[in-house]
Amino acid sequence: MTAAAPCVLVIDDEAQIRKFLDIGLRAEGYEVVLAANAEEGLARAATRSPDLVILDIGLPDREGHEVLKELRQWTQVPVLMLSVRDAESEKVRALDAGANDYVTKPFGIQELMARLRALLRNRPGEPEPAAQRYDDGRLAIDLARREVQLDGEALALTRKEYAVLAMLLRHAGRVVTQQQLLREIWGPTHVQDTHYLRIVLGKLRQKLGDDPAEPRWLKTEPGVGYRFLAG
Repeated sequence: MTAAAPCVLVIDDEAQIRKFLDIGLRAEGYEVVLAANAEEGLARAATRSPDLVILDIGLPDREGHEVLKELRQWTQVPVLMLSVRDAESEKVRALDAGANDYVTKPFGIQELMARLRALLRNRPGEPEPAAQRYDDGRLAIDLARREVQLDGEALALTRKEYAVLAMLLRHAGRVVTQQQLLREIWGPTHVQDTHYLRIVLGKLRQKLGDDPAEPRWLKTEPGVGYRFLAG
């Protein structure tokens, strides 16, 4: 049997955006459900059980942040936020509230599709594979054994460097905010100490030979956080 096409719920009040996404998503083989406001979107989310939600922040009846908060009370479906607001604080607020990714309008359809594919690799209702090992032929990470190798040679990492790399790998393809990393690795009293994180990321990149301008593995989302590029 052929696996069912992933269902994407688009909640956006702009008719042009809904039409654009409807055409683009269907062309890629997705099933699409459309909603023009928050209440309609929440109703569709409850009745259709989508595999992913594309959620606009500026809805006419309720803020997208409120919709996200309500969704997170009963589902962990991946949510990609859309907004014309490109301020770093908006992105951080959305990601910290439980969004899985954030795209600023206007956006390219190919970038959006790539982000959707990353979010859909582990679909709700299916057992998530244990992200215990990564190997792309150059970089090999074995979380079970706490081993990291680069080009076949063991890489000596500090505890903090390894913890950051492991956390980013566990969320491969998704943005992990600075605050999430600091809270998890340094503790809740250090969520504002972003310089700790910059130092560790800098040393980690040096050891990996990863150019921040053209990253192979560790991509910076300016002012927001970091993403492990597993593709």
